[in-house]
Formats: sequence, C-alpha cells, structure tokens
Amino acid sequence: MSTLVRYAAESGVARLTLDSPHNRNALSSALVAQLHDGLSRAAADPDVRCVVLGHEGGTFCAGADLSEAAGRDPGELAVDRAREMTRTLRAILELPVPVIGAIDGHVRAGGLGLVGACDVVVAGPSSTFALTEARIGVAPSIISLTLLPKMTARAAGRYFVTGEKFGAAEAEAIGVVTLASDDVAGTVAALAANVAKGSPQGLAESKALTTAAVLESFDRHAETLTRRSAELFTSDEAREGMMAFLEKRPPRWTPA
Repeated sequence: MSTLVRYAAESGVARLTLDSPHNRNALSSALVAQLHDGLSRAAADPDVRCVVLGHEGGTFCAGADLSEAAGRDPGELAVDRAREMTRTLRAILELPVPVIGAIDGHVRAGGLGLVGACDVVVAGPSSTFALTEARIGVAPSIISLTLLPKMTARAAGRYFVTGEKFGAAEAEAIGVVTLASDDVAGTVAALAANVAKGSPQGLAESKALTTAAVLESFDRHAETLTRRSAELFTSDEAREGMMAFLEKRPPRWTPA
C-alpha cells in the first residue's frame, strides 16, 4: 500500500502530512486509515506534545474520494463514508495532545471538517475555503459538528448557503482558522515550539477544557447527522447535482 499520510516526529512534534496530491488529498478509505494510524501513533508516543497536520500539493483536502463508489451499493457506501468522517473528526478532537493545522491550499467539503476539528489552524495566502454542498443537493451535515462551534453564526448563515469562496484573512475573521500568515511554516514552528514546552498532563487537561462542549454536542448529534448525510447523498436531487457538476452544466432541479 502506498503512503498517503506521512509521519515524522522530532523535538516533541509529530507531523502528519496528507500526501495524495493526485486526487487533491481526497478522503479515501486508505488515506483515512493511515490518518487514524498516525494520530494513534502520536498519542502513544510519550515524547510527542503536539501534532501538525499539513499537506502536499495545492489542496489541503477536497473531501470524499468519489472514485471509490464503483461496485458498491450507494446507500451502504454513503453510510460507511459518513461514519468514516465522524470517526476521523472525533479522533482529532479526543487526541490528548493539541493538533495544529498547517494549510496553504484549497479546502473543500470534508476538508473543512478537519479544519474545524484542529485546535489551532494557520492558513497561508494560497488558501481558499468553500462550502459548496448546497449546490449539488446535499449539506455540510457532519462537518458542521466541528465547524459550527468555531465559525461565527452570521458567517455560517452566509457561507453554508452561498457556496462562495473566501480566503485566509476572511477565514481568520470568521473563526474558521486561528491565524492567516504569509509564513505558514514559520508560524506553525513557533506555535509548536511553545506547545512542546507543556507537560503531557497539562496539555491533555487544558485541551480537554476547550473541546468538552464540542465533544458533548458532537456525541449528541453525530448519529442523526450521519444518517441524514447518507440520505442526502443517495437522493435523486443529489444524484442530479453531482452529475451536473461532473458534466459541467447547470443542474435541472425538479420542482417541489
């Protein structure tokens, strides 16, 4: 199996790098499994004080890998995909060390869920963000579990429905990321060095204070949103929306 998530640890910092640029770091089953392995490896290493989640290529993460759909029952696939996503987001939230997102590229769909789950996120000048789910007949259901607690309510009300692209400065202003920086590597290195000064217990307990409310809401709504996400992705309207997107044409929505 090829390496889709690279792992390296040094000076108390574990670096997980999404390395599948050929499909824009899409969340394939293999990539998700390797991401989970990397998170578990970092949690088990007593020397690791924080995780830096970065990427290769011009896209941080484009969301689900739709190419894996061949030969699978659509309903079964949709439920499996939804559950994979909820497990991944929760794994980041419950990790006993802080996770710093290092982004200088495009972020779409499930990628925004990863961003929301990170404790600190630094975004560079090449970063763009967009919630375009409504344009293909679905909704950012599962990623709302980690994104809505971070975004301002006004921004969520706008970007969840408009599908507009926005950059790093706007992402910082509305709470999607922590910092917009022209030097992502340098800013992340400084943050990681400061975090690495913490003790394992101090970091775990301090992070738990910031994620407790998010995890409580996550666990309360995850199952409902997982099922709703699967229902939306297998609907006639979503099939039309996805086909229109692939065929680069306006969707033909059926009147309600």
